[in-house]
Amino acid sequence: MSIKSDNRHLYLQVIDRIKHDIETGVYKEKQKLPSEFELSKQLGVSRATLREALRVLEEENVIIRRHGVGTFVNAKPLFTSGIEQLSSVTDMIKQAGRKPGTIFLSSSIQGPTEEDIRRFQCSAHEEILLVERVRTADGEPVVYCVDKIPCKYLPKGISYEHESLFENLHNQTNHDIAYAVAHIEPLGYHEKVSPTLQCDPETALLVLKQMHFDKNDEPILYSINYFKSDKFSFHVLRKRIHF
Repeated sequence: MSIKSDNRHLYLQVIDRIKHDIETGVYKEKQKLPSEFELSKQLGVSRATLREALRVLEEENVIIRRHGVGTFVNAKPLFTSGIEQLSSVTDMIKQAGRKPGTIFLSSSIQGPTEEDIRRFQCSAHEEILLVERVRTADGEPVVYCVDKIPCKYLPKGISYEHESLFENLHNQTNHDIAYAVAHIEPLGYHEKVSPTLQCDPETALLVLKQMHFDKNDEPILYSINYFKSDKFSFHVLRKRIHF
């Protein structure tokens, strides 16, 4: 069927056609698309129309454009989760049928920053445990994790190098995580995190910042997780409220 036999805006038709070609295997993951000149000729649309379609597809992470190199099909995320569901990184990896692992980077006991005092509602004299780890799926690094926990919540001898912190808090303390307040931010190349996760220069990161609370509304755990955007996607269920 010709693109122009459809009554919708041409760029929307182009978007659907390119998505269909990707889904049916005409263009495979990480494959380079034809040049704008060739693709516009194949589809029978102007280059301006094609560019608008490619812009939308890039925003949707369907494709990635590399300056001076070309346009490529993005790999589909391996892990997806509803952001309204509070799952540990370990559980997300397991649910995708992959084996979770941990690369322990560092841990240290620190005094709280001004932000920590505000977040944890603690005094300036309390100690905070800072843990940095890389979470892996079948051995591949996929998430860079920075976690902060007030030491008063942690019994001596607690292990945090190889297990889910959620499980540790559940099994070894009286503070189960009940809910979290989360913020998601897109981030481009990060000079420390991106090489650690073996990201391509063009691969963006999704940064999930979460403050976790127990059933008594006590702030227990603050985490910053850097997800590879080509491996993870998050969605949210929004319900309409009728007044």
